[in-house]
Amino acid sequence: MTSSRGSLWTSLGLLGVILVVVVQGQEVCNAPDGKPGRCILLRSCNSLFALIKKKPLEQEDRAFLSRSQCGWSRTENHPLVCCSDPLETPIRVGASLLPAVGVCGIQTSDRIIGGTNTKIDEFPWLALLKYAKPNDLFGFHCGGVLINDRYVLTASHCVNGRDIPTTWNLVEVRLGEWDTSTEQDCEGLGVDADCSPDPIDVVIENKLPHPQYNPQSTEQYNDIALLRLASRVSYSDFIKPICLPRSADLREKSIVGLKLQVAGWGRTATARYSAVKQKVGVDGVDLARCNQVYQKESVTLLDGQLCAGGISGKDSCQGDSGGPLMGVATSGNVQFWYLAGLVSFGPTPCGQEGWPGVYTKVAKYIDWVENSLQP
Repeated sequence: MTSSRGSLWTSLGLLGVILVVVVQGQEVCNAPDGKPGRCILLRSCNSLFALIKKKPLEQEDRAFLSRSQCGWSRTENHPLVCCSDPLETPIRVGASLLPAVGVCGIQTSDRIIGGTNTKIDEFPWLALLKYAKPNDLFGFHCGGVLINDRYVLTASHCVNGRDIPTTWNLVEVRLGEWDTSTEQDCEGLGVDADCSPDPIDVVIENKLPHPQYNPQSTEQYNDIALLRLASRVSYSDFIKPICLPRSADLREKSIVGLKLQVAGWGRTATARYSAVKQKVGVDGVDLARCNQVYQKESVTLLDGQLCAGGISGKDSCQGDSGGPLMGVATSGNVQFWYLAGLVSFGPTPCGQEGWPGVYTKVAKYIDWVENSLQP
C-alpha cells in the first residue's frame, strides 16, 4: 500500500496543481471537481483514502487523485490532498475569529518545578485566573492562555473541577502580568529598566467547560474550557494571543522527543507559588510509555492527552493548571509559538523522576474551539 501510494504521487510530479489559500490560518482549496475543501493529509480524507485503495486503480481515479494533491507534509513525509468530504469542508464561523500566524504566537523577546524566571515580555499570552472567595478575598489558582481578543483557553477542571470549593467563583482573567508582588513590573534597574504597563483584570462573561468533561473522572478526559471575556482586549508587547495547532501539519504533529516549554506562576521548589512568571523546558513523551507509568495508578490515558517531562525537578505543578505546553513552528519565514497542550494533572509531589506530566492535547479540540467561538 505504501509503495503504490508513493509511486502515484512521485511519478506524476503534480505537486502544487491545486491552489491553496490560507484564510485566518485555515488552508482552504478547491478540489478538482470544483467543490470547496481543506488541504489535509491523505489518510485523513476518507473518500480519497478509500479511492486510492481500489484494486485495480482506474486511470480516471488515478488522474483525480493526482489533481487533488495540494502539497506535501514535511513532518509526516506524506502527501496533502484537497479534501471535500462533508465533515472536513465547513469553515466554521469561529475559525475566522482566530488570529493568523504573525499576529498570534509572536513575542517581543525572543507552578513550575526546576523553572527559571521569564523575561518581562516573554509568553505574553499567559493569563491568571482570578477567583472570588468568602470575606471579600481573591486569589489566583489557575492559568490559561489568550487565543484571541475575546477568549482565554484553560483546563476544564479550573472551571468546574471537583477540587474547586463551592464558595469560590471564577470571576476575572488577568493579562499582562509578570511579577504579582509588585505594583509596576520592571526588569533591570535605573535607566536600563524595562517596565511594562499595569496588568489588566477582565471580567469573565461566560464559562464554557467541555460538555464531555467529567469532574469526577480520575483520567480527566476532555479537560479543556473556554472563557469569554466581557470586553475585547487590545494587543501590546505584553498582551498577545498564542497560535492554536490548526494547520494539517500541526494537528498531526507528534511531540515525542520535542523540546517544549511550560510556563506559569505555580508551585516552585522553594515556595508555594512564584511571584514571577516562570518557565521550564520539558521533552515530549510517547503516550504508550506514559501509560505504562500511569496504569500503575489505574489511570489510562487516551489520544486526546499528551505527556511531557518526567525528569526529576522539572515539571508543571499545582497552580499551573490550565497553563500552556508550548512548541515552536514555522510558517514561511515566520517562526511562532503554538499551544500543544494544557496542564491537566501529574504526580504528587511534582517533578518525580519517571512520571511525566499529563496535558490536554489541544489539536484534538480545534473543531470544538472553533465551533464554540462567538464574535
